[in-house]
Amino acid sequence: MPDFDASQLVELKSKIKGEVDIDNVTCMVYSTDASAYFEKPIGAVVPRDSVDVCEIVLFAKKHQLNLIPRAAGTSLAGQVVGAGLVVDVGRYMNKILEVNEKERWVRVQPGVVLDELNQYLADYGLFFGPETSTSNRCMIGGMVGNNSCGAHSLIYGSTRDHTIELKGYLSNGDEAVFKAIQHWEFEQKCREESFEGEIYRSIRDVLTNKENRKSIRKEFPHPEIHRRNTGYALDYLIDAYPYKEEGGLFNMCKLLAGSEGTLFFTTEIKLNLIDLPPKEKGLVCVHLNSLEEALEANLIGLKFNPGAIELMDKAIMDLTKKNVLQNKNRFFVEGDPEALLLVEFARHNKNEIVQLANDLIAAMREKGFGYAYPVVYGSDINKVWNLRKAGLGVLGNMPGDERPVPVIEDTAVRPEDLPAFIADVKAMLNKYGKDCVYYAHIGTGELHLRPVLNMKKEQDVELFYQIARDTAEIVKQYKGSLSGEHGDGRLRGQFIPLMVGESNYQLFKDVKGIFDPGNIFNAGKITDTPQMNTSLRYKAVENELNNNTLFDWSSTLGFARAAEKCTGSGDCRKSHLIGGTMCPSYMGSRDERQTTRARANMLREFFVGTIPANRLGFDEVKEVLDLCLSCKACKTECPSNVDMTKLKAEFINAYHGQFGIPLRSKLIANLPSLNKFLMPFSYLYNIGMKNKWVKLLNEKYFGVSAKRHLPGLSSQSLMRWNKKRLTSEHGKQIYFFADEFTNYNDTKEGVAAVLLLEKLGYKVIIPDHKASGRTYLSKGLLKDARKLAVHNVSVLADVINEEASLIGIEPSAILTIRDEYPELVPEDLRDKAAKLASHTFTFEEFIAREFNEGNISSNQFIENKQTIRYHAHCYQKALSDTKLTQSVLEIPENYRAEEIPSGCCGMAGSFGYEREHYDLSMKIGELVLFPEVRKSEKESLIVAAGTSCRHQIKDGTGVEALHPAIVLYNALK
Repeated sequence: MPDFDASQLVELKSKIKGEVDIDNVTCMVYSTDASAYFEKPIGAVVPRDSVDVCEIVLFAKKHQLNLIPRAAGTSLAGQVVGAGLVVDVGRYMNKILEVNEKERWVRVQPGVVLDELNQYLADYGLFFGPETSTSNRCMIGGMVGNNSCGAHSLIYGSTRDHTIELKGYLSNGDEAVFKAIQHWEFEQKCREESFEGEIYRSIRDVLTNKENRKSIRKEFPHPEIHRRNTGYALDYLIDAYPYKEEGGLFNMCKLLAGSEGTLFFTTEIKLNLIDLPPKEKGLVCVHLNSLEEALEANLIGLKFNPGAIELMDKAIMDLTKKNVLQNKNRFFVEGDPEALLLVEFARHNKNEIVQLANDLIAAMREKGFGYAYPVVYGSDINKVWNLRKAGLGVLGNMPGDERPVPVIEDTAVRPEDLPAFIADVKAMLNKYGKDCVYYAHIGTGELHLRPVLNMKKEQDVELFYQIARDTAEIVKQYKGSLSGEHGDGRLRGQFIPLMVGESNYQLFKDVKGIFDPGNIFNAGKITDTPQMNTSLRYKAVENELNNNTLFDWSSTLGFARAAEKCTGSGDCRKSHLIGGTMCPSYMGSRDERQTTRARANMLREFFVGTIPANRLGFDEVKEVLDLCLSCKACKTECPSNVDMTKLKAEFINAYHGQFGIPLRSKLIANLPSLNKFLMPFSYLYNIGMKNKWVKLLNEKYFGVSAKRHLPGLSSQSLMRWNKKRLTSEHGKQIYFFADEFTNYNDTKEGVAAVLLLEKLGYKVIIPDHKASGRTYLSKGLLKDARKLAVHNVSVLADVINEEASLIGIEPSAILTIRDEYPELVPEDLRDKAAKLASHTFTFEEFIAREFNEGNISSNQFIENKQTIRYHAHCYQKALSDTKLTQSVLEIPENYRAEEIPSGCCGMAGSFGYEREHYDLSMKIGELVLFPEVRKSEKESLIVAAGTSCRHQIKDGTGVEALHPAIVLYNALK
């Protein structure tokens, strides 16, 4: 790419409806993907439609500018990393355009997410077969670019097999449609006086050359290996008529699928659909004593015609223990297997599945393979598959700088060759003294192998190349494919000449030149790729900030490494249609800059010095962190357990130490103290906060949105109320945490909870504690938060034990004690904090436990019928179990509760009150929560444990949401 002045992009900005960004933050965010690579683009453009794409292509042609098409950015080989202009099609070009139920096809834009597509198609009884482990965020454009497969490719094949038609733009800006054509149509295309006609003529010249066809058949991967993605798919084109007499129709889509955006810019995709799979499924989970045993057992499993066979090795399984969500998905694991073979059957009759499972197990036992064979049915199957899909992400949980890296992670050979192939790979790795993890699609002969390397060391960076080179030679011996489904990109392009021979590699360069003579489409991928161990994302840390950190980062061996845990797998890019809570700001905006991944990337680059540790650098990182709602969902839903809430708090604390604390942050952090001061004037305060002019002044001077209704103050605090009353002296002793929100704003909820517990037979004590520190943590004032934590741990740790629990009704506050305190207090108090945390419970957790133990009975409550819909607080979703709320609300015999399938409400403490965040906050609420509340029956109670959640529901819908404690108190006999 010739020298290009990014300021010239102003010209492009004036021509398109979408956005063009060249600021440093945007460039940093788009500098990497899920691969090992990092390279700053000159900017990012987000087209709104195909007309925008046409203008972008013409602009690139005019300026000889490299365009990098990008969807979800989950590529593992660096396909969407480069020095050009990133074109993000995911934010706007994500519409399902047409479904033809009779002919069984769908037409979509490239930004459509796979799982969202299949949700939409389910009503038609149809679905798109190929699926990847990233199916809840990967996009169809990326699947076409990489020719993605997935766990069930044994029966559904690859994306290439189901791509009917591609519409988009050639490198000269002409729009074109590629689809299956008759031979006469092919010849007609060749006679056209257009760039498209020239492409067809040139491709015809390549394919009609007998020597070329002979070389392709000789050097390309074995045709029995369906997962073959090395280079351009010329072997598929010569299998079409007239190059193969019995071949099918010629379709240029076969070539474009897997071309990684280097030949054509796709704007519409027409896909073949198939019937929904049989509803009856069974998953045989074969527990094996060695990897070698698994490789042989795989061949037995294939004889039973399963839909999928997947592998997980012990290294992956051990890492899933460290992830809260994935640890729950290990329910079926028995003992400590060295490898798991997951064999799935789908049939219309469950008895048939039972028989197949029994026959498979018998065959395994006969050969001496395995020691346990649990069979999983129904919804539990998804839990097992989610465990397997988390494989890439959980690798980020490996502590230290030695990590499993993507270098052999996409090799494919015939299944019968796997045992010998893996033995050769192991011998090669042993030569270098390196370990490896093994997982993925064993049934199709493709295993994701990741050697453990320290990519911050020069010798391991060199080893990265040597291992890749040695692997390529081994794969070639077995006539395998170096890329099975993840593509060549920057990682494997260097070894394509070795894999297919120099003459075929020259054909690839010819094909690239035919389609893209100006080299504007994703240059440096597949052909003419840079050295594969250059432009890597791994760098030595320069700005650790360890001397100033307040949290304990020993579990990740440092603050910087906690951010480096992010693998870029993109789990934070799920939309509200998929479910879950991470990441609310991305769900509301669909903006890559607002993902957990983007924040982790910015922190990483700050730590390694790419972003300077000056005011400008600090501000850039702070800008990206600003829209993190500190919902805590990433700690659970991110397979790498990237706790952005904690990372943000620590960084903002460092920012304040350097540049001072803004007035609004001081006010919000010190809100408990302000509320205590204002309590005597609560009546006047509440009137004042409703006044329009007061609201406008608050907005102008303190940045609090005038559109918000600020929480009112109670007439007396909960602690004051408690001191003035006669407390029960009977029953099991428990301690109640009067957090800063319940104490001053939600006193009636606190009173109801205390009275309820007493009427249920407990002696309730409110100890002499201080605020939880939640407001200080949310604003990054960690020194103040630590003081409160130290006091509370010192006061509470000696009285809270197995016999006397600590209970709180505000999830964010009580779970702060359980989650943050053990890592926030000084080292000498950490054991005490951990002990306190182990006996600290949310109101719902405590009531559910006592009910299950028979200490609370349904007979203590009325028998009236009541329907309830509840919204769970983000901290409950991340750190507790939202099903407990349902069980608690259904303790009254005829009460029925249903969880609203919402993510974050959008308020997130002070976030939704802040002027600049108000619109996004309400947009997040409108995704699921507000519509669900509005459509609820009038007789239903709306329930939310979080004080912020209740205020958000009130502001967004006008409905008064109740705390579970109020509901149960009102239901007492």
